[in-house]
Amino acid sequence: MDSIIFDLDGTLWDSSDVVVIAWNGVLKRYKEIKKEITKEDLQGIMGLQVKEIGSKLFPYLDEVTQQKILKECCDVECHFLSNQGGMLYGKLEEVLKVLSKKYKLFIVSNCQSGYIEAFYKYHKLHRYFIDFENPGRTGLSKGENIKLIIERNNIKNPVYVGDTEGDQKAARFAGIPFVFAKYGFGEVSNFDYAINSFDGLLELF
Repeated sequence: MDSIIFDLDGTLWDSSDVVVIAWNGVLKRYKEIKKEITKEDLQGIMGLQVKEIGSKLFPYLDEVTQQKILKECCDVECHFLSNQGGMLYGKLEEVLKVLSKKYKLFIVSNCQSGYIEAFYKYHKLHRYFIDFENPGRTGLSKGENIKLIIERNNIKNPVYVGDTEGDQKAARFAGIPFVFAKYGFGEVSNFDYAINSFDGLLELF
């Protein structure tokens, strides 16, 4: 193994406490929205792309309105996270520091442009990662973005660490092993390795 590619939400951090405040501030301005978003709602959409999120959270709205509202939510969310950050999982930087001395580290997340940058900016963690990708920049699926990272950085033997069934499918699409982060938001039935906490990676690798 020469590298580790990480999912972000539910794997490296939990941003939902901050995001729910940012989103509800936006939603209050739209009379067609029937209810506030909860933290559980947000955790249920982690790992989905924006189009999927719109149909899941606002099925009573047309797609154009869904996307308009979500774009505004995402823009405000990145501003909030750049200034407040999220909740990092235990010993995150300590573990990244150790891993980065032995492996090349990357992030591939199903998020908008600016989201990973907000994670980097507030928590000062960019130094540990070589590269990152997301559909906000490429318009590609998570599996395609993983393959793009592999090709762009000439990676030979990577693994992908994530917490949802979508992460597992993306790793399979890219043809690489999947490490299930059990402490995250999702349930996964088929995986190559599993960790109960982020520092479990030190025992695994």
